[in-house]
Amino acid sequence: MDWKEFLAETEANISTLTKEIPQTAKGFGQMGQAAKADGALSEKTKEFIALGIAIATRCDSCIGFHVRSLVRLEATREELCEALAMATYMGGGPSYAYSAKALEAYDAFTAS
Repeated sequence: MDWKEFLAETEANISTLTKEIPQTAKGFGQMGQAAKADGALSEKTKEFIALGIAIATRCDSCIGFHVRSLVRLEATREELCEALAMATYMGGGPSYAYSAKALEAYDAFTAS
């Protein structure tokens, strides 16, 4: 999968939907900003939590968005792999496969 192309297409689709449901989109955006704000947990820690949930729910676009955020937040491959090990442990076989997708996305977003 070309993760950059996939997320660009997903963002275009979300943009189209946002025009149809602007109030819902605005509320979702505000909720996201509040949830990601640094507090007792850092934004990076919260993104690792979100990635684990994305893997458990088998959401490709969510995996892409949260891995891309983790790259922006300078998560290392080692940190990511430890989080993927926990996601695999908690979710079994399906999470193992989706954790592999997350690692592929990380490699794509960190490639020059």
